[in-house]
Amino acid sequence: MSLCTYAQSAIVKGFVLNKNNQAVSNVNITCMGVKTNSKADGFYSIKIPANQKVLLAFTHVSFKKTVVSVQLSTNEVYEFNVVISDQQEQMGEIIVTNTNRRQVQGVVSIEPGLIKKMAGANAGIENILKTLPGVNSNNELSTQYAVRGGNYDENLVYVNEIEVYRPFLIRSGQQEGLSFTNTDLVQNVDFSAGGFQAKFGDKLSSVLDITYRKPTKLAGTFEASFLGGSASLDVISKNKKWTAVSGVRYRNNSLLVNSQDTQTNYKPTFVDVQTNVNFNASDKWNFNFLGNISQNNYNYQPLSRQTRFGTIDQPMVLTVFYEGQEKDRYATYFGAFKTTYKASENFTIKFISSLFHTTEEEHFDILAQYRLGEVDATVGGETYDNVSFTRGIGAQLHHARNNLDALISNTEIKGFHDWRKNLVEWGAKYTRESIRDRVVEWEVIDSAGFALNPPDRFLPVNDQPYSSYTGPLVPYNSIRATNFNTINRFSGYVQWSRKDKLGSSDVWYNAGMRMQNWAVSGTNANGTSQTVFSPRGQFAIKPNWEKDMVFRASGGVYYQPPFYRELRDASGQVQANVKAQKSIHMVLGNDYSFKMWDRPFKLVSELYYKSLTNVNTYTVDNVRIRYDASNDAVAYAQGLDLRINGEFVPGTESWVSFGYLKTEENSAGKGYIARPTDQRLKFALLFQDYMPNIPSVKLYLNLVYNTGLPGGSPAYADPYIYQNRLNDYRRADVGFFKSFIDDSKPRPKSGMFKDFKELAVGFEIFNLFNNQNAITNTWVRDVYTKSEYGIPNFMTTRVFNIKLTAKL
Repeated sequence: MSLCTYAQSAIVKGFVLNKNNQAVSNVNITCMGVKTNSKADGFYSIKIPANQKVLLAFTHVSFKKTVVSVQLSTNEVYEFNVVISDQQEQMGEIIVTNTNRRQVQGVVSIEPGLIKKMAGANAGIENILKTLPGVNSNNELSTQYAVRGGNYDENLVYVNEIEVYRPFLIRSGQQEGLSFTNTDLVQNVDFSAGGFQAKFGDKLSSVLDITYRKPTKLAGTFEASFLGGSASLDVISKNKKWTAVSGVRYRNNSLLVNSQDTQTNYKPTFVDVQTNVNFNASDKWNFNFLGNISQNNYNYQPLSRQTRFGTIDQPMVLTVFYEGQEKDRYATYFGAFKTTYKASENFTIKFISSLFHTTEEEHFDILAQYRLGEVDATVGGETYDNVSFTRGIGAQLHHARNNLDALISNTEIKGFHDWRKNLVEWGAKYTRESIRDRVVEWEVIDSAGFALNPPDRFLPVNDQPYSSYTGPLVPYNSIRATNFNTINRFSGYVQWSRKDKLGSSDVWYNAGMRMQNWAVSGTNANGTSQTVFSPRGQFAIKPNWEKDMVFRASGGVYYQPPFYRELRDASGQVQANVKAQKSIHMVLGNDYSFKMWDRPFKLVSELYYKSLTNVNTYTVDNVRIRYDASNDAVAYAQGLDLRINGEFVPGTESWVSFGYLKTEENSAGKGYIARPTDQRLKFALLFQDYMPNIPSVKLYLNLVYNTGLPGGSPAYADPYIYQNRLNDYRRADVGFFKSFIDDSKPRPKSGMFKDFKELAVGFEIFNLFNNQNAITNTWVRDVYTKSEYGIPNFMTTRVFNIKLTAKL
């Protein structure tokens, strides 16, 4: 290994290969007098001075000299696989931005290249987030995630500093289709699981901050698989003032849905188009436009289902035959304009305006006729594994005509003042949310020839066929509401940051305040004006120790003023005076960077506690959240997150995550019970590997284990009387990729692939061990014993996929 005494340094590492893709040992690597050699497997690592352009030279007696120009920032680690040849000399340039601020803010930075390669049923940024501690999801068909005891509605997502939104009416993961973020366009991904700064908005749980790239030359990407495809294009004008990166995606979940117990005619089309355009009018003035059009059409016609459950001694089977279909449509249009003006070296101002429009339809009529029976478990018997006794026969009819039209506009101004060691940031924002919503949804249940009454009505007992019933016939569940509402919001923030010295240690300070005022008006709902203030702060210190450690403390008072879904109660009516949920959040963290097996590693640990008041309790069914809209509860969340990442395999980054979480709520003084997101234990592994003799063949493993969530109980059940937990969630996805063209080998000089920078073919296995994971339960009744059975609704089974990726 190389040794140097640079005050500020970075690391370049990788493999040295020949034109036949074989490792080359004993290659001399030099940089400004520092030397090292490649090992037997071709691996090398060398320290270079940071924040300046230097030359890195590769020499060997049997090969031509290869030189690359490198500029890295402090503590940056860059992987560069070089191909040395006896015929040509390779020249290039590497410039990497500084990520030191992320470390002191407790922000996780995710490599965009890893996002595209990591296997997952719903590949993308969210697929990687689910391997981080404190981030939980038990639904591989959904891109939604819960963070440290929060729910899906408590996470902020920004693209180019612009807040983005999701559709409102989606009930299940298989309806989602596409996440807003197009991975093909991404440059930086930062994620904070809590204790974030005042400049970020008013949510309780997390921030996902994404930046789309600005192209430097004409380029393109292409991807195709059994689940759909995508393409992107980078363009730049001759004078380099105009740049644009655009992408189109298509998604079809049939491969995954057809692996479930329910046999269906499934015809979905999930399509979106995005573009990010930049215009540099001058050195001081920049203009940016971000646009997105998304069309999700979900047509679903269930045919039949057979689910086996029970015990070995008493196996049971549920058989269901369906009639009817579901037709859902989610069309969203999003446009945002941003201009940045650098008034002076120390002052920058930004103006941002965005418009989001969504029209959503959720229409279905589905009749399910079921038969619940006992299975003959007598091995060797004539009726073995057949239904020997029918416990229940019935039917359920679900109907919905739900429509929503929402228009959300934002206007915002931001300022940045850099004065000596101090950075002052401020902003003001106006948001107008106009929402028109109609809910018409009911369910009728018929068991053994008579309709079941809703459990929360004071109706005569229906015990047919033993006695006649004279009471009224009403649906088992019925929701009808029409809401036309407008919400006006004014928000703002100011924060101060400073880097300084405390003795011989480096320290970072951050303190800020947010404010939001809002009022709800509309049909049968005119609320009072409400205002909240949210002070927040961060402190980090890097002692001058031999060991590389950073200690962090952050927290504050976090408010979440209600969004439209939080205003709507279980009956579908808007409650205009719902208060903002409040969380006092404290986080203590430590980053420890060290070397193991002569390779870099980092251990990140965070201890957190949240005390919540004005809690708006809710239930979760698949991914649909329904709120009580009463603010009559208090809650808490506490836990520990651990993650170790580094080069478990030389030249690749992997990590292991562990999370412990306990979150409970006390509603109306009735006592503490587990919240719907009480995910006690979490273990995840994100692992990369390669074949030593063929580095172009790589493996990507994504493994997640979560203990069971509170859920699966009947929707009408009082959680204080009956609260069920789903089984543990276990899933492993693996991908094998063969790179035919990449940076580690010279590109073809002729033929159809001469313009390709990357070309790879992958084989993916989703749910490698074929685990049966349940997302909810279907409850059916045995009329003879008056018992109810929860039959698990299993997620996807083992599925195979082939993927082709290319970059021009």
